Amino acid sequence: MSEVDTNRTESGASTVWQIIGRLVASAVVLAITAFFTPGFSINNIWTLAIAAIVLTAIDYLVAKFTGLHASPFGKGFVGFALAAITLYVTQFFVAGYSISWVAAIIGALIYGVVDYFIPGNQQM
Repeated sequence: MSEVDTNRTESGASTVWQIIGRLVASAVVLAITAFFTPGFSINNIWTLAIAAIVLTAIDYLVAKFTGLHASPFGKGFVGFALAAITLYVTQFFVAGYSISWVAAIIGALIYGVVDYFIPGNQQM
């Protein structure tokens, strides 16, 4: 195996671990947010895992098409509004995940604060 092939393999494995790390971090942040936000419920661990995947996918698609990240503190009011909308819209794709508009706004604030304190770079 040449050096180029080794670098590609390590880079591919690194990307997979970055995605897994981002999903785990998203699930932790989402669980903490749901716990502290009234009007926001996640039924079980599998719902949490699916919601983290859906949130990550929605954030990726929004970033890909608009160049904006749904980070409450990353882009000011626009990021905050995107985070609230993303939290709210996720309930239409995940059974067992429910959130009201008010809870989405409060949740976006909590999500941003918790996400700020989780160590590591979660950008892809």
